[in-house]
Order: sequence, then C-alpha cells, then structure tokens
Amino acid sequence: MWAAIKSRLRRSANPPEPGATPSPAAATGGSDPAFTEGVFGTRLQEAKLDEVLDDLEIVLLQSDVAVPVIEKVREDLKKELSGRRLKWGSDVEAAVRRSLQGSVRSILDRPSIDLAAAVRAHQPKPYIILFVGVNGTGKTTTIAKMAGWMRDQGIGVVIAAGDTFRAGAIEQLLVHGERLGIRVVRQQEGSDPAAVAYDAVEHARARKLDVVLVDTAGRQHTNENLIAEAQKIRRVVKPQLTLFVGDSLSGNDVVEQARLFQETLGVDGLVLTKLDADVKGGAALSATFVTKKPILFVGVGQGYSDLKPFDLEWMVARLFAEDGAA
Repeated sequence: MWAAIKSRLRRSANPPEPGATPSPAAATGGSDPAFTEGVFGTRLQEAKLDEVLDDLEIVLLQSDVAVPVIEKVREDLKKELSGRRLKWGSDVEAAVRRSLQGSVRSILDRPSIDLAAAVRAHQPKPYIILFVGVNGTGKTTTIAKMAGWMRDQGIGVVIAAGDTFRAGAIEQLLVHGERLGIRVVRQQEGSDPAAVAYDAVEHARARKLDVVLVDTAGRQHTNENLIAEAQKIRRVVKPQLTLFVGDSLSGNDVVEQARLFQETLGVDGLVLTKLDADVKGGAALSATFVTKKPILFVGVGQGYSDLKPFDLEWMVARLFAEDGAA
C-alpha cells in the first residue's frame, strides 16, 4: 500500500519540464506557491495539503480501504501536516508515512485474545468456538487449520460438521480430520446443524476434550433462514467465541460481510484468509475498523501450518513495505 502512496506523492510534486533547470529557491520550496516562507523554513499551504489528501484518498480507495477508515486517516494526516514547515519531497513523504503508520496501528491495535490460554483456563470443558462466514472464503479449511494448530498446542479438539447445507463441506472436513487425526462429528446432509453441534459438545465432555470447533453453512445476510439457523446453534451450545472468517481478496465485500455478521450474530474476532495473496491490504484494516474486533489469525498459505496468530507489527511492516509487496 505504501509504495503506491509514495508513487502518488512523487507524481504530485510537479517536477519541472524535461530540460528545465530548477532555481535554488524552487528546490527548497521557497518560491513554490504551495509553500509559505517563514523564519524557520517553509510551510505547506492548505491548498497543497488538500491535494496531498485527495491523492491519498484515491490510493486508499484503490487499496480496498473503506470510506470511514479513509475519513479517519485524512483527519489524522491533516492534524499532522497542517501548518508544518516541510520541504516537498522527503519531508512530506516522511510525515505522511509517520501519520499513516500511527493511524493504522490505532485501528489494528485491538485488545486481543490468547486463544490457547483461554481454552486451557476455561471450566467446565469444552471451550466452544463457532465459525461464521460466507461460502468461498476458506472457512472450512480454516477450521481444519485451527484444529491442527490446537493439536500442536497440546489441546484436545473435536470438529462439528455443522454445515449440513452442503454435503461437500461434510466430506471436506472428514478428509481433513483423517489427515490430522482429529475426530469430526457429523450427521447426514440436511440434518439440524444445532443437533450436530450439540453432539460434538457431548462427545468432548465425555472424552474430556478441551475445545469444539463448530462449522456453519456459508450464509449471506439476506438469507433469513440461514441466519436463524446460526442463531439457533448459538442458543443450543452457547459458544465462548464466535469468529468471522473472511477472504481478504474480496476487498470491500469482506468489510460489508463482517459488518452484517456483527449486526445479526455478533462476532468476537476475525480470521482473514489468503492474506499472502493480498497485495493491497485494505480489507484487513477496514474489517477491523468497522467491527471494532481484533484479527486473531491470518491465513498465509495452503498448508495446515499456514494459519498464523495475528501480529500487529508484521501487518504494519507489510502495509508499508517499500518494494510494494503489500
């Protein structure tokens, strides 16, 4: 994201025509109408500041950053730059970068959850996690990855194949369960998903397992039956944690999905998939801002080990990579 912003800033610097020789005063911004001369240097005028902010807004929109986030970033940047004595070029770039990094950190730095510790501390067993999201986001695969991560933490886990709407989802989880050596509790296609979740909880209690991971059918907010189904699962098994799984490549769609799941079901945290392929980065920033919930895990590949606990500094470094990798 930063590489695109920096490129835009440099194009806005209005370099001289080819073959023209800038004067020494112009080189320092002294005679540039975008600046006002002062005793201690040059001040960026409001008109030029607005141009910087407009350019920034274009890049952020292209990077899948939601409008409410852009408004916050603009406000922060205006406070940072307004009236500052800055030379066009490196000074402005550095100030924009500092301000943006501060805004990004303030948005992403939400009180998080040490999930392994929460599972271990919870009594009585099991700790129940409900996964929600639309089809195609990698939700079922994410549950398998989470099960593998839990297993590697020494946590006893069982999976509830609660997406009885799709036979393929049940089969997919059975394959994952066999590969991971983890039990998958399921019923036939079309069965009551709340009953599947209940059976998985009873299985965990009987075998003193630590956690139950409950899959659900992918649902859109317009499908009232599926929303009611998810609400029923919540009433029956009373999960300790509800996670929204979103595809970071879907741009502003994932933001709208996260907002609607928050409104209709309530979520406690986010898991963003395919972040390794997301060269823009705005979806992660926007989903957190809109829901006010932390990102707990990110998917960065296809393997079972490619589900990583979210790291704020890693994400900031990725968004502000000089080579444009994020």
